Amino acid sequence: MCTRRASSLQSDRCSWFWRVSWAKRGFAKSRFELKLPAALPQILLMPNSLVKPLALAAGGLLVEQWLFSNVIHIPGEGFGALVVVGCVLWLGREASKPCFVAPVSIDVWIERCQTVLNQFELFEANPSATALRRQDLKNIVERSGPQRIAFVSFNQSDVSNHTSLQQSLAGSASLELSFCHPLVCIDGKRCWPVVLQNQDAILFSLSSPLTASEFLWLQEVPVTQPAWILVGACFGQSTEQTTAQIKTDLPERWRNRIIVQSHYESLRTSLAPLRRALKYGLPDTRQRLLEDLHRRWQADLEFYRRARFQQLQQRTQWVVAGSVFASPLLSLDLLALVVANGLMMKEMKEIWGTDIKLDALQEAASQLVKAALAQGVVEWASQTLLSLAKLDAGSWLAAGVMQSLSAAYLTRVVGRSMADWLAINAGVSEPDLKLLKLEAPLLIARAAEKERLNWSKFLQQSRQWALNTTS
Repeated sequence: MCTRRASSLQSDRCSWFWRVSWAKRGFAKSRFELKLPAALPQILLMPNSLVKPLALAAGGLLVEQWLFSNVIHIPGEGFGALVVVGCVLWLGREASKPCFVAPVSIDVWIERCQTVLNQFELFEANPSATALRRQDLKNIVERSGPQRIAFVSFNQSDVSNHTSLQQSLAGSASLELSFCHPLVCIDGKRCWPVVLQNQDAILFSLSSPLTASEFLWLQEVPVTQPAWILVGACFGQSTEQTTAQIKTDLPERWRNRIIVQSHYESLRTSLAPLRRALKYGLPDTRQRLLEDLHRRWQADLEFYRRARFQQLQQRTQWVVAGSVFASPLLSLDLLALVVANGLMMKEMKEIWGTDIKLDALQEAASQLVKAALAQGVVEWASQTLLSLAKLDAGSWLAAGVMQSLSAAYLTRVVGRSMADWLAINAGVSEPDLKLLKLEAPLLIARAAEKERLNWSKFLQQSRQWALNTTS
């Protein structure tokens, strides 16, 4: 009797709990339906990266509500909110994009420069050039001596007063002060001299207010090179007023590097902040010089790579043209297969000395081929060749030749865009292929524009290839 009553009581409790739960659901559902039309525009305008996480989080909230309320009988609203927030943060996080990571120590920079030196040996057979580069690297690594500061002035009278400036900078730290002649443009271009790049710090003597020439020269100073600005206080103005006036004309990096020479203070007193910086020591200049050396070597190495790539490009384009001519298809799947999986990708990997896997290179080439086809590179080449076919109908009648030359031109465009992509991803072992899908149209457009400049040369080679093939 007691057992039956207890079971019926338990049944009544369950039925009451289910009714209350369904009532809550009905209320929540009606409330959600009232708010949905107003919130719908905001949901539709959400970024695509947040729509999927929010949808999954909402589904998880419904499942959690049913599980905790109807199965386990534990109120789980607070825990469910934490679960939803965690899901949104985890699912909505952005994947880290691989990029070139600059070394933070001198030893790593030396290792990078040694790697570039070894790559030079693959392209040039000039022992003297290699020895000269090794000597440049050795001079930077073994750099020692006092701190070197260059005084740069646009007024010749400031340079003549070098004795007082040297005495004003004298302190506990050893110092080597150099005076630079007024900076001049070479062929109408401003270029920061190499002599100034080798200095540990720069002290500019400028006028107030700044002239346009002085402002443009300040932009040429490397960001990583310590530099200060020395200005004379304006007549009738205090040091604070002169500093506030010149700050409005300068970028952010110079705001805390302004030294104002007051009429009531000596030059040594005004240069106290610079002497304090010299006392505590400036950043190691070798790291900045190694970074600049690595960048210049990479530019020179890219020149050799492009020259080697042009030979590969011409050889591959005629291999592709011959393959398409042997089996002329309406689609260019064969071309995509040849470009992505053929010898071109493997040799380009060796030319650029990249650590990117061959599968990733093939996938990147496939994306570039798709982007080129979408931009109509083949159609433009076919129409241009068709218009030129009227000049020499005897050698340009075969449809297979037209299609083969269009495929060869597409190979040139895809190969150049692939070379640009490898140059951008220098030092990256795992490139972001998803980002490549977004950048592929721009890479193809730039490569197609450059290749159109060489259209006449390609046309001459095409005529010779067509005559040899049809004969």
